[in-house]
Amino acid sequence: MTFFLQNLVNAMQWGSFYALIALGYSMVYSILMLFNFAHGDIFMVGAYIGFGVATGLTALASAGALALPNWLILVLTIIISMFLTSFVGMIVERVGYRPLREAPRASAAITGLMIGIILETGNLALLGARRVSFPSLIKSTTYNLGGVYITNKKIMIVGVSLTLMLGLHLFVRRTKWGMAMRAMAFDFVVVPLMGVSINAIAAMTFAIGSALACAAGILFGIAYPVLDPYMGIVFGWKAFVAAILGGRGSIFGACLAGFMLGFIEIFVVMIFPSTLRDFIAYSIILLILAIRPHGFFGEPYSARLRL
Repeated sequence: MTFFLQNLVNAMQWGSFYALIALGYSMVYSILMLFNFAHGDIFMVGAYIGFGVATGLTALASAGALALPNWLILVLTIIISMFLTSFVGMIVERVGYRPLREAPRASAAITGLMIGIILETGNLALLGARRVSFPSLIKSTTYNLGGVYITNKKIMIVGVSLTLMLGLHLFVRRTKWGMAMRAMAFDFVVVPLMGVSINAIAAMTFAIGSALACAAGILFGIAYPVLDPYMGIVFGWKAFVAAILGGRGSIFGACLAGFMLGFIEIFVVMIFPSTLRDFIAYSIILLILAIRPHGFFGEPYSARLRL
């Protein structure tokens, strides 16, 4: 039982990354009926932006220019990096997707893949191919709860992830902008005729999704402090699978499926060799989709945003 609970804690942390990234896929599809295949690389860009911000703030604090504790540096790193990465998402939408809004969906999908390659290559050109180590802003402390070892970093990662998910839910449900997003998700053809700008809503959706992906990248850097330019590929595709499993356009489904994918991957390794992790995990997901082709909360022929 102790071994099970220990892996459950690890799965919660791992699933947090997938869930935050999957939200971006789900929101963009719910509004524009397309998948942003560059989203995984935005996760990578956000992690590197967080690395740059954290490194700069730490250097200023070490030089005495800023008298800030490490926890406050971390908070500022997350806020500033999410803000900057949101602009990356808006640029991707404006340059890459807006001109193709009336084009076939295959064109938008190929464009997303090309944008991802541009982001990866740009990272390589600026920083080189070597991996970088994310600054250690929090001293790791381990708590023994009945034989289950939980670190303060895992508690923080899961807590921040759940807070961001709840914040997104409240934003979409209780603000006028969120109401406009839900209306656009319901019918993105008719709603603009009522005076709602699809360009503004699309840009905001990309900005929010990119900010959440950035948060996932920073949290990943805290848990596994090694970043590389291609880290977004695997995480991006797995989060895409989570968005499909949750039901296209469903925010709650994306969160649930992201955590579920993390659970499956962690618990598969408990029983089988780690080399079979992806094979077994995706076989289970394929079986689920064979039973529920539209995912947990998806609907046939609908892009409705359900919360």
